[in-house]
Amino acid sequence: MPADGRPTLQDLQSSTAKHRKVKATRGFRGVITRATRGVISPGPGKKERLEIERLERIRRPLDGPRNIAVVNLKGGAHKTTASLMIAATLGVSRGGNVLAWDNNETRGTLGWRGVPTEHHRTAVDLLHDIESLRSPSASNADLDPYVRPQGEMRFDILASDEDPGSAALIDDHAFGELDEALSRFYRIKVIDTGNNVRASNWLAAVKSADQLVIISTVREDTFNAAAWMIDELRATGLGEQVDHAVTILSHSSKGKFDPTLRSRLLAHFGAHTRAVAEVPYEQQFVDGTHLDWSRVSKATKKAWLDATALIVDGL
Repeated sequence: MPADGRPTLQDLQSSTAKHRKVKATRGFRGVITRATRGVISPGPGKKERLEIERLERIRRPLDGPRNIAVVNLKGGAHKTTASLMIAATLGVSRGGNVLAWDNNETRGTLGWRGVPTEHHRTAVDLLHDIESLRSPSASNADLDPYVRPQGEMRFDILASDEDPGSAALIDDHAFGELDEALSRFYRIKVIDTGNNVRASNWLAAVKSADQLVIISTVREDTFNAAAWMIDELRATGLGEQVDHAVTILSHSSKGKFDPTLRSRLLAHFGAHTRAVAEVPYEQQFVDGTHLDWSRVSKATKKAWLDATALIVDGL
Protein backbone atom coordinates (compact mmCIF):
# COMPACT_ATOMS: atom_id res chain seq x y z
CA MET A 1 0.00 0.00 0.00
CA PRO A 2 1.41 3.43 -0.91
CA ALA A 3 2.29 6.14 1.59
CA ASP A 4 -1.10 7.87 1.28
CA GLY A 5 -2.83 4.72 2.49
CA ARG A 6 -4.95 4.17 -0.62
CA PRO A 7 -5.08 0.59 -1.93
CA THR A 8 -3.43 -0.27 -5.24
CA LEU A 9 -4.55 -2.54 -8.07
CA GLN A 10 -2.36 -5.28 -6.62
CA ASP A 11 -4.12 -4.93 -3.27
CA LEU A 12 -7.51 -5.28 -4.99
CA GLN A 13 -6.44 -8.32 -6.99
CA SER A 14 -4.99 -9.99 -3.89
CA SER A 15 -8.16 -9.43 -1.87
CA THR A 16 -10.56 -10.66 -4.57
CA ALA A 17 -8.56 -13.54 -6.04
CA LYS A 18 -10.24 -16.91 -5.80
CA HIS A 19 -7.97 -19.51 -4.31
CA ARG A 20 -8.19 -22.76 -6.26
CA LYS A 21 -8.55 -25.82 -4.10
CA VAL A 22 -5.71 -28.24 -4.67
CA LYS A 23 -6.99 -31.77 -5.24
CA ALA A 24 -5.10 -34.97 -4.57
CA THR A 25 -3.84 -36.70 -7.71
CA ARG A 26 -1.81 -39.50 -6.14
CA GLY A 27 -2.26 -42.35 -3.71
CA PHE A 28 -5.58 -43.40 -2.22
CA ARG A 29 -6.77 -39.77 -2.11
CA GLY A 30 -6.11 -39.45 -5.84
CA VAL A 31 -8.06 -42.66 -6.48
CA ILE A 32 -11.08 -41.14 -4.71
CA THR A 33 -10.82 -37.93 -6.76
CA ARG A 34 -10.72 -39.87 -10.04
CA ALA A 35 -13.35 -42.43 -9.05
CA THR A 36 -15.87 -39.71 -8.14
CA ARG A 37 -14.80 -37.46 -11.03
CA GLY A 38 -13.98 -34.73 -8.54
CA VAL A 39 -17.30 -34.78 -6.67
CA ILE A 40 -15.31 -35.93 -3.69
CA SER A 41 -11.88 -34.37 -3.86
CA PRO A 42 -9.72 -34.71 -0.76
CA GLY A 43 -6.66 -32.54 -0.48
CA PRO A 44 -3.24 -34.01 -1.22
CA GLY A 45 -1.41 -36.05 1.39
CA LYS A 46 1.81 -34.96 3.07
CA LYS A 47 4.12 -36.36 0.37
CA GLU A 48 2.18 -34.76 -2.48
CA ARG A 49 1.93 -31.45 -0.60
CA LEU A 50 5.71 -31.42 -0.27
CA GLU A 51 6.07 -32.07 -4.01
CA ILE A 52 3.66 -29.24 -4.82
CA GLU A 53 5.47 -26.88 -2.46
CA ARG A 54 8.83 -27.77 -4.04
CA LEU A 55 7.53 -27.03 -7.55
CA GLU A 56 6.05 -23.74 -6.38
CA ARG A 57 9.47 -22.75 -5.05
CA ILE A 58 11.13 -23.57 -8.38
CA ARG A 59 8.43 -21.77 -10.39
CA ARG A 60 8.31 -18.60 -8.31
CA PRO A 61 8.49 -15.43 -10.41
CA LEU A 62 11.76 -13.52 -10.60
CA ASP A 63 11.94 -9.75 -10.96
CA GLY A 64 14.83 -9.88 -13.43
CA PRO A 65 17.40 -12.16 -15.08
CA ARG A 66 19.46 -14.33 -12.75
CA ASN A 67 22.83 -16.11 -13.00
CA ILE A 68 23.70 -19.44 -11.40
CA ALA A 69 27.43 -20.29 -11.51
CA VAL A 70 28.49 -23.92 -11.03
CA VAL A 71 32.04 -24.17 -9.69
CA ASN A 72 34.83 -26.51 -8.61
CA LEU A 73 38.49 -26.21 -9.58
CA LYS A 74 38.90 -29.92 -10.32
CA GLY A 75 38.01 -31.65 -13.55
CA GLY A 76 35.66 -34.58 -13.07
CA ALA A 77 33.79 -32.89 -10.23
CA HIS A 78 30.48 -33.17 -12.16
CA LYS A 79 30.28 -29.43 -13.00
CA THR A 80 28.95 -30.09 -16.49
CA THR A 81 26.54 -32.79 -15.30
CA ALA A 82 25.28 -30.44 -12.59
CA SER A 83 24.88 -27.57 -15.05
CA LEU A 84 22.85 -29.78 -17.38
CA MET A 85 20.64 -31.18 -14.62
CA ILE A 86 19.97 -27.78 -13.06
CA ALA A 87 19.11 -26.29 -16.45
CA ALA A 88 16.93 -29.28 -17.39
CA THR A 89 15.11 -29.24 -14.06
CA LEU A 90 14.48 -25.51 -14.41
CA GLY A 91 13.41 -25.85 -18.04
CA VAL A 92 11.00 -28.70 -17.42
CA SER A 93 9.57 -27.13 -14.25
CA ARG A 94 9.41 -23.48 -15.34
CA GLY A 95 8.69 -23.98 -19.03
CA GLY A 96 11.75 -22.46 -20.69
CA ASN A 97 13.72 -19.17 -20.72
CA VAL A 98 16.75 -21.07 -19.40
CA LEU A 99 20.27 -21.13 -20.85
CA ALA A 100 23.15 -23.46 -19.96
CA TRP A 101 26.33 -21.55 -20.85
CA ASP A 102 29.76 -23.15 -21.10
CA ASN A 103 32.10 -20.41 -19.86
CA ASN A 104 35.23 -22.54 -19.93
CA GLU A 105 38.59 -20.87 -20.56
CA THR A 106 39.75 -24.08 -22.24
CA ARG A 107 37.81 -26.67 -24.21
CA GLY A 108 34.49 -27.28 -22.41
CA THR A 109 32.27 -30.31 -22.92
CA LEU A 110 28.81 -28.87 -22.25
CA GLY A 111 28.07 -28.66 -25.98
CA TRP A 112 29.02 -32.31 -26.46
CA ARG A 113 26.75 -33.41 -23.60
CA GLY A 114 23.67 -31.70 -25.01
CA VAL A 115 21.28 -32.84 -27.72
CA PRO A 116 23.17 -32.41 -31.03
CA THR A 117 22.19 -29.66 -33.47
CA GLU A 118 23.02 -28.99 -37.11
CA HIS A 119 25.29 -26.02 -36.38
CA HIS A 120 28.51 -25.95 -34.35
CA ARG A 121 28.67 -22.26 -33.44
CA THR A 122 29.85 -21.29 -29.99
CA ALA A 123 30.13 -18.39 -27.57
CA VAL A 124 33.07 -17.08 -29.62
CA ASP A 125 30.88 -16.82 -32.76
CA LEU A 126 28.20 -15.06 -30.74
CA LEU A 127 30.78 -12.65 -29.37
CA HIS A 128 31.87 -11.75 -32.92
CA ASP A 129 28.23 -10.96 -33.83
CA ILE A 130 27.23 -9.42 -30.50
CA GLU A 131 26.08 -6.14 -32.06
CA SER A 132 23.16 -7.92 -33.72
CA LEU A 133 21.76 -8.79 -30.28
CA ARG A 134 22.04 -5.21 -29.06
CA SER A 135 19.54 -3.95 -31.61
CA PRO A 136 16.18 -2.95 -30.10
CA SER A 137 14.52 -5.17 -32.70
CA ALA A 138 16.57 -8.27 -31.79
CA SER A 139 14.50 -11.33 -30.84
CA ASN A 140 15.02 -14.89 -29.67
CA ALA A 141 15.10 -15.95 -33.32
CA ASP A 142 18.38 -14.05 -33.71
CA LEU A 143 19.94 -16.45 -31.18
CA ASP A 144 18.93 -19.59 -33.07
CA PRO A 145 22.17 -19.76 -35.13
CA TYR A 146 24.25 -19.78 -31.92
CA VAL A 147 22.44 -21.78 -29.24
CA ARG A 148 21.45 -25.44 -29.17
CA PRO A 149 17.83 -26.19 -28.16
CA GLN A 150 17.40 -29.20 -25.87
CA GLY A 151 13.94 -30.33 -26.93
CA GLU A 152 11.58 -31.54 -24.21
CA MET A 153 13.94 -30.26 -21.51
CA ARG A 154 13.13 -26.71 -22.66
CA PHE A 155 16.51 -25.07 -22.24
CA ASP A 156 19.25 -23.97 -24.64
CA ILE A 157 23.00 -24.54 -24.60
CA LEU A 158 25.65 -21.98 -25.52
CA ALA A 159 28.80 -24.05 -26.10
CA SER A 160 32.39 -22.99 -25.58
CA ASP A 161 34.78 -23.04 -28.52
CA GLU A 162 36.60 -26.32 -29.18
CA ASP A 163 39.81 -24.43 -29.96
CA PRO A 164 41.43 -23.40 -26.63
CA GLY A 165 43.10 -20.48 -28.41
CA SER A 166 39.73 -19.12 -29.54
CA ALA A 167 38.07 -19.81 -26.20
CA ALA A 168 40.73 -17.63 -24.57
CA LEU A 169 39.06 -14.67 -26.32
CA ILE A 170 36.37 -14.87 -23.64
CA ASP A 171 37.94 -12.78 -20.91
CA ASP A 172 36.12 -10.86 -18.18
CA HIS A 173 35.17 -8.03 -20.57
CA ALA A 174 33.84 -10.43 -23.19
CA PHE A 175 31.96 -12.34 -20.49
CA GLY A 176 30.28 -9.10 -19.46
CA GLU A 177 29.26 -8.31 -23.03
CA LEU A 178 27.77 -11.77 -23.54
CA ASP A 179 26.07 -11.74 -20.16
CA GLU A 180 24.43 -8.38 -20.80
CA ALA A 181 23.18 -9.42 -24.24
CA LEU A 182 21.93 -12.85 -23.15
CA SER A 183 20.08 -11.37 -20.18
CA ARG A 184 17.63 -9.81 -22.64
CA PHE A 185 16.47 -13.26 -23.73
CA TYR A 186 16.88 -15.62 -20.78
CA ARG A 187 15.36 -15.40 -17.32
CA ILE A 188 17.94 -17.81 -15.84
CA LYS A 189 21.48 -18.60 -17.04
CA VAL A 190 23.26 -21.64 -15.60
CA ILE A 191 26.99 -21.06 -16.11
CA ASP A 192 29.36 -24.02 -16.31
CA THR A 193 32.88 -22.87 -15.40
CA GLY A 194 36.48 -23.97 -15.91
CA ASN A 195 39.17 -24.98 -13.46
CA ASN A 196 41.27 -21.83 -13.14
CA VAL A 197 40.36 -19.63 -10.18
CA ARG A 198 42.55 -16.85 -11.61
CA ALA A 199 41.09 -16.84 -15.14
CA SER A 200 39.33 -13.51 -15.64
CA ASN A 201 36.22 -15.08 -17.16
CA TRP A 202 35.99 -17.51 -14.20
CA LEU A 203 36.11 -14.63 -11.73
CA ALA A 204 33.61 -12.66 -13.80
CA ALA A 205 31.15 -15.56 -13.71
CA VAL A 206 31.50 -15.94 -9.94
CA LYS A 207 31.07 -12.21 -9.35
CA SER A 208 28.01 -12.12 -11.61
CA ALA A 209 26.35 -15.04 -9.85
CA ASP A 210 23.13 -14.43 -7.98
CA GLN A 211 23.60 -17.99 -6.76
CA LEU A 212 26.87 -19.87 -6.53
CA VAL A 213 26.64 -23.68 -6.70
CA ILE A 214 29.65 -25.60 -5.39
CA ILE A 215 29.54 -29.10 -6.85
CA SER A 216 31.71 -32.01 -5.75
CA THR A 217 31.78 -35.74 -5.95
CA VAL A 218 32.52 -37.61 -2.73
CA ARG A 219 36.05 -38.40 -3.96
CA GLU A 220 38.85 -36.95 -1.86
CA ASP A 221 40.44 -35.02 -4.74
CA THR A 222 37.25 -33.21 -5.75
CA PHE A 223 35.96 -32.32 -2.29
CA ASN A 224 39.43 -31.11 -1.28
CA ALA A 225 39.49 -28.94 -4.43
CA ALA A 226 36.10 -27.52 -3.47
CA ALA A 227 37.29 -26.78 0.07
CA TRP A 228 40.46 -25.10 -1.24
CA MET A 229 38.38 -23.02 -3.66
CA ILE A 230 36.20 -21.82 -0.78
CA ASP A 231 39.31 -20.69 1.11
CA GLU A 232 40.57 -18.89 -2.02
CA LEU A 233 37.24 -17.13 -2.58
CA ARG A 234 37.16 -15.93 1.01
CA ALA A 235 40.78 -14.75 0.75
CA THR A 236 39.95 -12.70 -2.36
CA GLY A 237 36.98 -10.89 -0.81
CA LEU A 238 34.21 -13.11 -2.16
CA GLY A 239 33.13 -14.53 1.19
CA GLU A 240 29.54 -13.32 0.77
CA GLN A 241 29.21 -15.40 -2.39
CA VAL A 242 30.35 -18.44 -0.43
CA ASP A 243 28.03 -17.73 2.50
CA HIS A 244 25.08 -17.60 0.08
CA ALA A 245 26.19 -20.64 -1.95
CA VAL A 246 24.58 -24.07 -2.21
CA THR A 247 26.83 -27.14 -2.06
CA ILE A 248 25.82 -30.25 -4.01
CA LEU A 249 27.51 -33.55 -3.18
CA SER A 250 27.24 -35.94 -6.12
CA HIS A 251 27.59 -39.67 -5.50
CA SER A 252 29.96 -40.96 -8.16
CA SER A 253 29.55 -44.70 -7.54
CA LYS A 254 26.88 -47.21 -6.59
CA GLY A 255 28.65 -48.14 -3.38
CA LYS A 256 27.59 -47.03 0.05
CA PHE A 257 28.72 -43.61 1.22
CA ASP A 258 31.03 -43.92 4.24
CA PRO A 259 28.86 -42.42 7.04
CA THR A 260 31.82 -40.87 8.84
CA LEU A 261 33.04 -39.16 5.66
CA ARG A 262 29.48 -38.06 4.87
CA SER A 263 29.13 -36.45 8.29
CA ARG A 264 32.45 -34.62 7.89
CA LEU A 265 31.56 -33.30 4.43
CA LEU A 266 28.10 -32.18 5.51
CA ALA A 267 29.62 -30.44 8.53
CA HIS A 268 32.42 -28.75 6.58
CA PHE A 269 30.37 -27.46 3.65
CA GLY A 270 27.38 -26.77 5.89
CA ALA A 271 29.58 -24.44 7.96
CA HIS A 272 30.57 -22.48 4.85
CA THR A 273 27.48 -22.45 2.61
CA ARG A 274 23.77 -21.75 2.97
CA ALA A 275 22.64 -25.30 2.20
CA VAL A 276 24.00 -28.72 1.27
CA ALA A 277 22.18 -31.20 -0.99
CA GLU A 278 23.04 -34.71 -2.12
CA VAL A 279 22.29 -36.30 -5.50
CA PRO A 280 22.57 -40.03 -6.22
CA TYR A 281 24.72 -41.99 -8.62
CA GLU A 282 23.16 -42.12 -12.09
CA GLN A 283 24.35 -44.71 -14.60
CA GLN A 284 23.47 -42.52 -17.60
CA PHE A 285 26.03 -39.91 -16.58
CA VAL A 286 28.95 -42.34 -16.64
CA ASP A 287 29.27 -42.72 -20.41
CA GLY A 288 29.44 -38.96 -21.06
CA THR A 289 26.86 -39.00 -23.88
CA HIS A 290 24.15 -36.36 -24.32
CA LEU A 291 21.61 -35.97 -21.55
CA ASP A 292 18.49 -38.06 -22.20
CA TRP A 293 15.83 -36.82 -19.77
CA SER A 294 13.59 -39.84 -20.36
CA ARG A 295 16.33 -42.16 -19.10
CA VAL A 296 17.07 -40.28 -15.88
CA SER A 297 15.74 -42.25 -12.91
CA LYS A 298 12.91 -40.94 -10.74
CA ALA A 299 15.18 -40.88 -7.70
CA THR A 300 17.74 -38.74 -9.52
CA LYS A 301 15.08 -36.34 -10.84
CA LYS A 302 13.64 -35.96 -7.34
CA ALA A 303 17.07 -35.24 -5.84
CA TRP A 304 17.78 -32.58 -8.47
CA LEU A 305 14.32 -31.08 -7.90
CA ASP A 306 15.21 -30.75 -4.21
CA ALA A 307 18.60 -29.23 -5.04
CA THR A 308 17.13 -26.86 -7.63
CA ALA A 309 14.48 -25.66 -5.19
CA LEU A 310 17.28 -24.74 -2.76
CA ILE A 311 19.07 -22.90 -5.57
CA VAL A 312 15.97 -20.92 -6.60
CA ASP A 313 15.40 -20.00 -2.95
CA GLY A 314 18.60 -17.98 -3.26
CA LEU A 315 17.52 -16.09 -6.38
